[in-house]
Amino acid sequence: MADMQDTMLLGLEGIKKTILHGGTGDIPKFITGAKVTFHFRTQLCDDERTVIDDSKVVGTPMEIVIGNMFKLDIWETLLSSMRIGEVAEFWCDIIHTGVYPLVAKSMRRIAEGKDPVDWHIHTCGMANMFAYHSLGYADLDELMKEPKPLYFVLELIRVQQPSEYNRETWAMSDEERLKVVPVLHGQGNKLYKQGHYQEATQKYKEAIICIKNVQTKEKAWEVPWLKLEKMGNTITLNYCQCLLRMEEYYEAIEHTSDIINQHPGDFKAYYLRGKAHAEVWNEAEARQDFSRVLDLNPGMKKAVKRELAVLNMRMEEKNQEDRNKYKGMF
Repeated sequence: MADMQDTMLLGLEGIKKTILHGGTGDIPKFITGAKVTFHFRTQLCDDERTVIDDSKVVGTPMEIVIGNMFKLDIWETLLSSMRIGEVAEFWCDIIHTGVYPLVAKSMRRIAEGKDPVDWHIHTCGMANMFAYHSLGYADLDELMKEPKPLYFVLELIRVQQPSEYNRETWAMSDEERLKVVPVLHGQGNKLYKQGHYQEATQKYKEAIICIKNVQTKEKAWEVPWLKLEKMGNTITLNYCQCLLRMEEYYEAIEHTSDIINQHPGDFKAYYLRGKAHAEVWNEAEARQDFSRVLDLNPGMKKAVKRELAVLNMRMEEKNQEDRNKYKGMF
């Protein structure tokens, strides 16, 4: 069935639709807040119709919320022309596909079990791309460098109205995200006190991602951005405390270093990084961090003294172990 072959969709320039399999019923209501579940396949417009991404290969359909500032907003337009069960192919010119590589990066990271955003890096996706010169995927880097028309093959699975599902944080508005952050933070703190460190990290991480999603829309280093930055750093340090308990020392060093690089006056970040360095036998780095803590906040003298005593004891034990290990070898 190709009754819309080579026709303009909804009068929009640069879009052509071909229905591959007809759907059922009327076109659903795609109101603000509706959650749309669908499969997608992205292909180049070359002779081989090279597949870039395919949600069916990953095994999980895509979900977006209408009106929630999804980066590839053209998908909302395409989906709103479809019926449930319909499969359609859309040719989209480069005016609609320029941001696809950034969206695809997030979707691939999710499929790989990673966070969709690098929340511990203090730049938005676009700035991050220029800072590191790569999205981490060669084919997406090529598309970013030279945008091309793309084919999107979409299969509409279901449309749920706002009252028909429980909204997760990714589906919330910025205002809703900011309201849920202290709730998630409090839940994380409670789980930490109960010794449920893994569960606590999930709450903290969800809160941080909410903050970063809102923060990317603010101008860097201005008051609203700085308020969010302070909020995010506080929760990130709570997250790092969990990492120390879980013996994930190198990740704790990574996150605290990110904060220190941006905010060299944060004594709590130095303190936690010093503890992490001590756990992995980085004696010089640990002592340097603890010294910096005292420079920034002399009131931490008692805590630092305790940590240095533990470090001295651990280093002596390690040195004794090394002496026993190599005893008699020479």
